[in-house]
Amino acid sequence: MHAAVAASANTPGLAAAASGADLVPLVVDLDGTLLRTDTLVESLLGVARRRPWRLPALLARLRHGRAAFKQAVAAEAPLDLPTLPVSDDLLAHLQAEHRRGRRLVLATGADQATARAAAARFGCFERVLASDGTHNLSGVHKRERLLAEFGAGGFDYAGNSWRDLPVWAAARRALLVSPSPRLAAAAARVGTVERVFAGSPAPAGTLAGAMRVHHWLKNLLLLVPLLAAHRMHEPQMLLHALVGALSFSLAASGVYLMNDLLDLPADRAHPRKRHRALASGQWPVAHALALLPVLWGGAAALAAWVATPLLGLLAVYVALMLGYSLWLKDIALVDVLVLAIGYTLRVHAGAVAVDLPVSGWLLVCSAALFFSLALLKRYAELVTLRSGLGPLARVRAYRVDDAALIAGLGCAAGTVAVAVLALYPVADAAGHARWPVWLVCAMLLFWTGHLWLMAHRGQIADDPVSFALHDRTSQAFGAGTLALLVLTA
Repeated sequence: MHAAVAASANTPGLAAAASGADLVPLVVDLDGTLLRTDTLVESLLGVARRRPWRLPALLARLRHGRAAFKQAVAAEAPLDLPTLPVSDDLLAHLQAEHRRGRRLVLATGADQATARAAAARFGCFERVLASDGTHNLSGVHKRERLLAEFGAGGFDYAGNSWRDLPVWAAARRALLVSPSPRLAAAAARVGTVERVFAGSPAPAGTLAGAMRVHHWLKNLLLLVPLLAAHRMHEPQMLLHALVGALSFSLAASGVYLMNDLLDLPADRAHPRKRHRALASGQWPVAHALALLPVLWGGAAALAAWVATPLLGLLAVYVALMLGYSLWLKDIALVDVLVLAIGYTLRVHAGAVAVDLPVSGWLLVCSAALFFSLALLKRYAELVTLRSGLGPLARVRAYRVDDAALIAGLGCAAGTVAVAVLALYPVADAAGHARWPVWLVCAMLLFWTGHLWLMAHRGQIADDPVSFALHDRTSQAFGAGTLALLVLTA
């Protein structure tokens, strides 16, 4: 075997210069290395998406070992391998090595069925070594298998995790994929690093975007009962309402993450959503799963601090939204009803947080208004897809030719919301002033009509609330409504 010069991450030209070196096999890991995701987690999400009742039986397979567990999960939910995100720079390197005759071996802790399907996708691997239902090919077990196959220093190895350190120590040279600085330093101590594939760094705000932090403004709906009661000036009540809003914000972020996890296959096939942090592999799905209990635990702790009944409403909200993510979003009209109920729950939660009675008129108005906005979201999505994909495009349970009906229902629901609000001071026994409410009604009627007009013109991509945050007309409506409430307090 001829000596080879190891190229560092900072001197990639040395790798090219060593093209005539002894072509020992290049062994490549799959999860997190060649693929920018974990196939076991992806399969488990597939089970949760299609047959969640099977999860307990699959988890029980762990008592037979991780290899048996992986085999059962892979059989239950085979993956659509062509849609999974790939480390493009590593793949280009592998294809170049394959063209010049180098032996490539896929060695992974994933189940052999998944590994063989992955190898077939890329078409450049001579052999596949994987977990087989009895032996889990990971860490030291992978090192022993590769030593038995190729001998010490008889192979190069591409990996991405701390479990790969024993393998790098036994390899001739190490290739690192998206390592942390600490992992890169540890790999350099145990072996000779040839090259580091850093990949494209996640854009700033990736985590905030995945958590939809910009949607936290929606949870200011918990302040509505306090505004309606003209008691915003009371610090203790305002604090409780704001902490309650933060609680619902954390819970909603958890729901958004879970929804993205369950929607991964659909998002990866979508022309715009495939660039999301989880769908593109910029943020590992395992990290998102680990964050879920943190978000929901924090939300529960905050809600319990504010008021015990608020914790119950929070649990109802999360359960409802998870039901939406799993099943209800694919049922026409039921999906928008659930979204409207979710927003109305926020208003009711605001009353519970500050221990105020909530008017039935306010809840009915809220439900009708948010039913209209939920329909507007579906309508906007259909208009956007119609311009790009034509009359056969679909948005979940809706077809493009449903757009006119959806617009009619949505405009009617918005009008009902305004009518209910306008009738409230007439029926109110306390005799509140009518003109401020009716002025708000006029402004609200104009605003909802403006949103539907913008959606009809294709100006709203999908979420009307996100559009409203950047729309000057909507900003003026919000400022005017708030000013009116303050002046009439």
